[in-house]
Amino acid sequence: MTDQSAPAPAAAQTPLQALTQLAPLKIAGIITATILVGFALWALRRILEPLALAVFLLFMIDGMARGVGHRAKWLPEKLAMPLAVAFIAAVLVLTVWLTANNAADFAAKLPDYTARIDALLAMGAQHLGLAVTPTSADLLHKFNPGHYAGPVVAGLSHGGEILLFAFIYLGFLLASRRGFTAKAAELFTTPSGKIEAARVFDRIRHGVEQYMWVQTVVGLLITALSAALMAAMGLSHIAFWCLIIFLANYIPAIGAAIGVLFPALFGLVELDGLWRAVVLVVGLEAVHFAVSHVVQPRMQGRSLNLDPIVVLLALAFWGVEWGVTGAFLSTPLTVLAMALLAEFTSTRPLAILLSSDGKPYAPETEAGAH
Repeated sequence: MTDQSAPAPAAAQTPLQALTQLAPLKIAGIITATILVGFALWALRRILEPLALAVFLLFMIDGMARGVGHRAKWLPEKLAMPLAVAFIAAVLVLTVWLTANNAADFAAKLPDYTARIDALLAMGAQHLGLAVTPTSADLLHKFNPGHYAGPVVAGLSHGGEILLFAFIYLGFLLASRRGFTAKAAELFTTPSGKIEAARVFDRIRHGVEQYMWVQTVVGLLITALSAALMAAMGLSHIAFWCLIIFLANYIPAIGAAIGVLFPALFGLVELDGLWRAVVLVVGLEAVHFAVSHVVQPRMQGRSLNLDPIVVLLALAFWGVEWGVTGAFLSTPLTVLAMALLAEFTSTRPLAILLSSDGKPYAPETEAGAH
């Protein structure tokens, strides 16, 4: 896989140094190849989206199973994988149940919410000195929700299709995972090639698992603090809002901020007294800011080694390519791309550009990467 004759770099390169090594013709070729690959990913999205999600779930299940086996050594080794699969299935069932149950409750209380929105609009019109007070019915007529019903239904249908095929792919991947090692051994005939392939796979797996671990712990922390604040303010449907906050946290950079915004806006409609709603909005955003900017950087450290601007660009790129699925998988897919690009002399400058410190290799593998 690796160019065996390539010498190991003497020192870490800065992104500017890596960029200057690329000739103009090579840069044009890279841009052209990126555009073609991007178009192929978009054109084949209905096939690749569920497959990529299934592989991502396989990484999660495999990491969870190894963690259970490592910490619960009294448990039979054969039970670790079924327990991990059962946990993922339980989370999915809980998500569907909470969504359906709370959607029905929201629909039943819609008249109360409409009256509260009308009261807020009247208050706002009074403070602004408007001659005509708008109502929720006027806003609905102006924005015409029926115009967006088709795209929303199509999006939900597409999401359900992705999940269905992702779990079908996941079942086949779990059934055939024992043959992965044998296939990998046959792909590379030389001992050095096999060692390098195993090193690349371990680097990818380590990066994805570290990302999942950090996002899960950070998500649980933000969710727990948000739940305490929502309970103190008297907000209802706390379990549902906690689910939204936790799942949104897996979208890098902006996910948690958007997640805490939903219950904060709902608080304006449900809570009596504007001050409680304002405290909820400010408190939830403060919780997100503190955890994301103080706790998360300390936990994440150099586990991902991705430049922050690369994380944002990856989110934009994969979001355009695959929508919500791409947003969820943007960071793991970028970790995969950086690990593969770092293996070849011709593409190593690109890996350096993606990294945060000019060292696309993890510390424990950089010395032996070449």
